Amino acid sequence: MEKFIINGGKKLKGEIEVKGAKNSSLAIFSASLLISGTVKITNVPEVEDVFRISELLKNLGVKVVHSGHGEYLITADTIKTSSISPEIAKKIRASIMLTAPLLARTGNTKFPHPGGCIIGERPIDLFLEGYKALGAKINRDNDLYHIKGKLIGAKFVFSNVSVTGTAAMIMAASLSKGKTILKNCACEPEIESLADFLNSCGAKINGAGTPFITIDGVKKLNGGEHKIIPDRIEAGTLAILAAITKSNILIKNCEPEHLDILWNKLKSVGVSLKIRKNEVEINPPYSTKPSSLKAVDIKTHEYPGFATDLQAPFCVLLTQAKGQSLIHETIFESRLFWLDDLKRMGAKILMHDPHRISIQGPIKLRAREIESPDLRAGMAYLIAALTAKGESTINNIYQIDRGYEKIEERLVKIGADIKRTQ
Repeated sequence: MEKFIINGGKKLKGEIEVKGAKNSSLAIFSASLLISGTVKITNVPEVEDVFRISELLKNLGVKVVHSGHGEYLITADTIKTSSISPEIAKKIRASIMLTAPLLARTGNTKFPHPGGCIIGERPIDLFLEGYKALGAKINRDNDLYHIKGKLIGAKFVFSNVSVTGTAAMIMAASLSKGKTILKNCACEPEIESLADFLNSCGAKINGAGTPFITIDGVKKLNGGEHKIIPDRIEAGTLAILAAITKSNILIKNCEPEHLDILWNKLKSVGVSLKIRKNEVEINPPYSTKPSSLKAVDIKTHEYPGFATDLQAPFCVLLTQAKGQSLIHETIFESRLFWLDDLKRMGAKILMHDPHRISIQGPIKLRAREIESPDLRAGMAYLIAALTAKGESTINNIYQIDRGYEKIEERLVKIGADIKRTQ
């Protein structure tokens, strides 16, 4: 199993480009199952989750060609099976999104309970309820689900806001008969991008990016081309890294408007930044000397609120802020349980309940050996290791590789001391 060896405490400097959004890529790859003809997808991150979704598509009989760095050609003219591989699905939660286009195209799908990060209960009830609303029948045999039926447009209200649930219902409704009305939808940029892609292929989707979406089903979708949007979570994570190391870093190829609340929080903490059209500079050289960081409170929320995927990196930042910060995680009930190793690094953290912690700072973090429990916590520990003076080891870096393309190579170019080893 691979690991990172990090010598921390170094200031970084330079430019770094944000890769394409992992979560958007998974949705677009899934949606390619709806389409007759070839789809060209560019700006795709070279990460493990994309490799796994590609494997799943190939197992279904889809032709997937990795035609260049960040470029894929997907042809789903023939779907040989509508059963999703349990072995691969258990590694990636996004596998559940494949059920929507399979059901829409073939009227039938079998799938196991999905995997992914272990960050709390992420029930699939929303998917099942949505498919039932469109007329599907569902049977369950232990952890294997069998869904079948001809989909007919309907009205559906999400009981909870769900990004993957919204994406799945958009896909399922795109080839259904009649009009589908969705309420309480997720508003994330990834949802807008999915709708833009499907509309370019002939779908009739209106309202994506708002809580109210309508879809007029069509009989067929044709091939096209789509560029994956920049990864807002990666952009935010890099900004937090620059802030905590007091480094001058220019983050390029990003969409700053996707992270308005993060920029406001960073300014409140005391971080200097310059926002331009497609880039953000942290601690620009012409600004005043970076001041002491100040404690702030954060509360995660669905977009456009503070992203739950940025909670872990921001917690690391707040260990260096003067005063007490309160973090309220509202999305996942177990997402604060990653903090044990951060405490062992010296962080002063008090857990009030599964959703709330307080952090007292500033504190000097100590280098140590760390286990990466999941994707976002793993990246947060990498930030902590780069902050702490001395040598740290991060094990199980497969979790980090799931969402960040060759992150150690990119950070080394701006001055980080990281080595990948067995």
